[in-house]
Amino acid sequence: MEQSRFLLELGCEELPEKQIEIACNSISSFFGTFLKSNKLHCSSYKVSGTPRRIYLEALELDSQQKDEEILKTGPLVNIAYDEEGNLTPAGKGFLKRSQVKEEAIFIQETEKGKFLAVKYIKKGLATVELLKDWITEMIVQIPFEKKMAWSQLGLTFSRPLRWFLVLWDNLPLELDFGGIPCGNITYGNRFLGLDKAITINKAEDYIPKLREQKVIADIEERRKEIINQLAAIFPEGDFKVIEDRELVETVVNLVEFPTAVIGEFEEKYLSLPDKIIISTISQTQKYFAVQNNEGKLSNKFIFISNGNPSASKIIRKGNEKVVKARLADALWYWNEDTKHPLEYWTKYLDKVIFQAKLGTMSDKTKRIMQLVNAVTDELNITEEQKKKAIRCAKLCKADLVTNMLGEKEFTKLQGYIGKQYALASGEDSEIAEGIFEHYLPRGSGDKLPSTMCGAIVAIADKMDTVAGIIGIGMMPTGSGDPFALRRAANGIVQIISYRKWDLDLFTLANKALTLIEKQTELDKKANQNVHNFLEQRIEGLLKTNGIAYDVIDSVMHIDKSHIHDLENRAKALNALKGKEDFIHLVIGFKRVANIIAETKDFVTFNKEKLVEQEEINLYEALQTLHQDIDAALQNKDYPLALQYLIKFGKVIDAFFDRVLVNCEDDELRNNRHSLLKEVKKEFLRVADLSLIVLETG
Repeated sequence: MEQSRFLLELGCEELPEKQIEIACNSISSFFGTFLKSNKLHCSSYKVSGTPRRIYLEALELDSQQKDEEILKTGPLVNIAYDEEGNLTPAGKGFLKRSQVKEEAIFIQETEKGKFLAVKYIKKGLATVELLKDWITEMIVQIPFEKKMAWSQLGLTFSRPLRWFLVLWDNLPLELDFGGIPCGNITYGNRFLGLDKAITINKAEDYIPKLREQKVIADIEERRKEIINQLAAIFPEGDFKVIEDRELVETVVNLVEFPTAVIGEFEEKYLSLPDKIIISTISQTQKYFAVQNNEGKLSNKFIFISNGNPSASKIIRKGNEKVVKARLADALWYWNEDTKHPLEYWTKYLDKVIFQAKLGTMSDKTKRIMQLVNAVTDELNITEEQKKKAIRCAKLCKADLVTNMLGEKEFTKLQGYIGKQYALASGEDSEIAEGIFEHYLPRGSGDKLPSTMCGAIVAIADKMDTVAGIIGIGMMPTGSGDPFALRRAANGIVQIISYRKWDLDLFTLANKALTLIEKQTELDKKANQNVHNFLEQRIEGLLKTNGIAYDVIDSVMHIDKSHIHDLENRAKALNALKGKEDFIHLVIGFKRVANIIAETKDFVTFNKEKLVEQEEINLYEALQTLHQDIDAALQNKDYPLALQYLIKFGKVIDAFFDRVLVNCEDDELRNNRHSLLKEVKKEFLRVADLSLIVLETG
């Protein structure tokens, strides 16, 4: 089949950087669906773009759909024909709908009977005609966060569309979409004075011709260009650009032709903590911070210009002026804030609402301090460590009301600002670090608190949030979790797991709910919902640690409140999966569980009614097992407990080989059921092996 090359460019006013990714991903997905639904083959296609254009290039695209043989069935033969063999109205209707003569029909035999049928060839449509409809439909379907209507026709896009470039086999196509110019014309870099019409006669000329006009259309190429320029900007090696991949991904969609330029700010601003400077440069201005060859922050910075490289000096001065103003503000905030110790700011926390029903940040801080007390009471720590944790809890939210964070310019630095102000106030270094670390982990893969203070306060803070928000009935949904409860709960279980703390999780949750109940009315299912939510996070932790799903199920009926203990139990069980002795044990236990599954009323077990030697052996071995399991569980030696069960499993096998459990004698049968109940009860102290899935070959 003949194949063609297709090129589409949507030219527009400058798109916000986040909208470029949305557009590219959406168009790529839409085009994939277009190919599939129309049964078209394409060897490869790519979607990319710049702030002023999104383009799609498809190679070796089928020029036409394949002709398709269609089998169409109609009514049953006895309905389509009357007794004289003439077509009934039903039969005639089928002919009319099929647009064929009577000679063209035949009888199709199926399991359901004989039907009238007709075959015909559906001619494949030209791809170019299908594309015209698809393009206009696709444009309005791109799910931009915000759309603009810029014409009287009510057409919408993230920003006004200005031109279409559409080439099919190097021939321009015409589209009717709100009167927007369409053909083989595109435009170069606006900021370099090259915003002139460029004629693209061949699709393969698109990328190189744009580059001639200072437009690197492909995102991947621009990314490489930026990374290479950043690496080469200090050839002497005296300085180095601080790596920031996230910033690269932002900047790459802010420019069409990147040029790295060095800027500087006054050295006096280096008196500020590094992260404040970096935040000012990187987060606010989208510039790259620089360090010297000793690893210390420099007064230099790098910005990626979309302007004329020959005008770099002018551009540099403008950017330096902006940075100076930002850093001057930051230095003023710092100087004003540090006139007072960090504790001074805690009195203003009652001006900040945490949540309408849960009160202010002052209320939250008080609850955190009480939860810290509860945690430290459970942990085997010194009185000095306890005092530090409580002090850390008291100060952990104080930075939220400082000038630095109050102006909303440095909100991502909450915790870090608190740490720096704590150090400036003369607070203990661990307390200061704990103030920063109590926000950890901030997401998947983030580090955990390294200090005792940070870990304890993090658990208390996160538990207050989880219990509070869920407690008042605001369960997170699949699409909405505004208070990041999943992240908070994951943080709780991760910290406890990492620390190997024997901390009663659900008792702490209940304590949090009790504190909240003093302030507001709780949802009727608050306790259950909080516990279920935490259980889900525990299951997630076990899965992350490589525990099989059936092993998780088998241990989750046991005390889930002590995470580290549950982990050890699951790991011991997981290590035995697939081993022959363990498989035999599982089979034996499943048999025990199945036999007594339907027994509703168990009699009191009577060892005097044991008559067979194997059931006597089972009973005696069970007594020994109970003692052995007691000792193993007391020492939390779960591998040993499982070995005891495996050894006992051979006694179970012998019992089933020689003893008829469901015998005709009611007394014997009921007593044996009660004995097996005791066996199951003993196993459940370790795990529910009936939930283990055995792989069959």
